[in-house]
Amino acid sequence: MDTATLQTFTSPVVLFFILGLFAAFVRSDLAIPEALAKGMSLYLMAAIGLKGGVAVAESGVDSTIGSVLLLGVAASFLLPLTAFAILKTLGRLDRTNAGAVAAHYGSVSVVTYVTAVEILELSGMPPAGYMVAVLAAMETPAILSGLLLARGIGGRTSNEQSDMMREVFLNASVVLLLGSFAIGMVAGPSGFAEVSPFFAAGFKGVLCLFLLDMGLIAARRIMSARTLTWRLGLIALALPLVNGMIGVFAGSAIGLEVGSAAAFGVLCASASYIAVPAAMRLALPEADPGIYLTMSLSITFPFNILVNIGLITATAVALAGPIGISP
Repeated sequence: MDTATLQTFTSPVVLFFILGLFAAFVRSDLAIPEALAKGMSLYLMAAIGLKGGVAVAESGVDSTIGSVLLLGVAASFLLPLTAFAILKTLGRLDRTNAGAVAAHYGSVSVVTYVTAVEILELSGMPPAGYMVAVLAAMETPAILSGLLLARGIGGRTSNEQSDMMREVFLNASVVLLLGSFAIGMVAGPSGFAEVSPFFAAGFKGVLCLFLLDMGLIAARRIMSARTLTWRLGLIALALPLVNGMIGVFAGSAIGLEVGSAAAFGVLCASASYIAVPAAMRLALPEADPGIYLTMSLSITFPFNILVNIGLITATAVALAGPIGISP
């Protein structure tokens, strides 16, 4: 077993996720109150944004940040194109559902990213702080791409279009991530020191409890799934695997260090289960949530947490030597 895989399966955050899966599959009544789960989600996004902003304030802004931001936006917009074709042909979905699902596989999962950062830090390969900005930038282009693939954004009233665009660009996760990132940049290390006992010391503990809840939700949703076919299940495993490899190769090719290249691969591999479902519910109400939520949350999310983060990290390490990147 390689180091990346070992770190994945010995990390407390992953073990809590496995505990959640187990508890749900044996039909335990273990549950996290919804209000607490929402509070933990807000805390995690604020913490990761703050820490990323502080890291950029320390290191400064250079051409590398601009390059990876552009690469992230391009990946988020283009990855749904391949997913859409696969979902229509192999997955046998209609255009609307294929577009809705494809949008999930170009956008990102904050929790998958945060988990990957914890594993990379345990492995001694922390990603650069500016990757948080890349995370935020990759959330919305895929939504626009998915809507265009499904049926375009025309044919609606101006109020409907305004509501949809507001949901895309001003959803809670984007506002909180970018806002806390900006606060971290302005405050810098000295300002962050004042709140670090709250945002730094408790971060891993909150993440453990949040992943326990995600394990419970993922397992219970897949047990109750009625519209998922075996073809869609396989696609939900193949897309993050292929997208993750594309991301880590692209990140390594533009000169990212190992931790950041792996983090970019994880971003490309992850599938949104918060921001995109909210946007699809508003813009494509006829699309089936039982398909896109089950694929992204109950299949892709566990696969990324348990398997794909380790694979992506190992690939980034293997690519470092040939490309001349120092770990």
